[in-house]
Amino acid sequence: MKTNPVYRREIMVSARSFRLALILMVFNGILALVALLNMYSTLAQVRLTAEVQYTSFLDLYLFVAGLEFVMLIGVMPAITAGSISGERERQTLEILMATRLTSAQIVCGKLTAALSTMALLIASSFPILAMMFVYGGVTARDICLLLLCYVAAAWLAGSLGIFCSSICRRTTTSTVTAYAVMGVMVLGTYGVNQFAYYMSGMRAAGYLAAAPQSSGGFLYLMLMNPASTFLLMISRLTGREQVSANVAGWFGNHGGGVIFSHWILFSIIIQVLLALLLVAGAVRVLERRRT
Repeated sequence: MKTNPVYRREIMVSARSFRLALILMVFNGILALVALLNMYSTLAQVRLTAEVQYTSFLDLYLFVAGLEFVMLIGVMPAITAGSISGERERQTLEILMATRLTSAQIVCGKLTAALSTMALLIASSFPILAMMFVYGGVTARDICLLLLCYVAAAWLAGSLGIFCSSICRRTTTSTVTAYAVMGVMVLGTYGVNQFAYYMSGMRAAGYLAAAPQSSGGFLYLMLMNPASTFLLMISRLTGREQVSANVAGWFGNHGGGVIFSHWILFSIIIQVLLALLLVAGAVRVLERRRT
């Protein structure tokens, strides 16, 4: 099978650089330090009270998995934000586009290389997450579901970074733009729903009506929020169904429906579609520069 030349070059350069080793060391070092400190605190509590609370180990799994998720969506835009703009700054983008490579091959090669780095980060962190196997409560199926959520979120973050890199001339501008858009996806969608929920309560109080307080149709914006998907999934994996049995309960009474009962599945599909649109947009931008 013929390998994408851009992907092969990016992988070779990344494997030979000190930057990848540093990212792996810092990423797993933080995870290991947090996991060991949390485990030490739990065991110290056991010595003090002579009671073993297995929920503490699930809390450790929740905390470490959440920290890894935050670090992934924080690292991926930085990795891909300089993919195209970096070539432009080094004045090698015109040379690359003058080859027989298509714009789709350039963009997909850059993105696939970044996703390979992400896969290496996730795979290298498995021994830390596997520490929970010692105490039970977390199965291999739970790890696979967590991996699916990681891949969808990282793919969306990486696609966003490479799209910003294609429209911005400077890597700094591209990075800031990517993080700003990701912030809107994560914090902005939550803030809009919280504001709509608050205003709904104000209207209900003003009219003294018995109408249910809710954020309305703004709740569907949360489908593109990778953080909400992760929170729902990790809550179910740790046996906290009562916290997030229905995402509609976060912002009032929205009723039932197929989307609410399969929120995680629909959310992952929406995120994958958004990632594909961003990749197609990056390809389109390069096509316009080529003509």
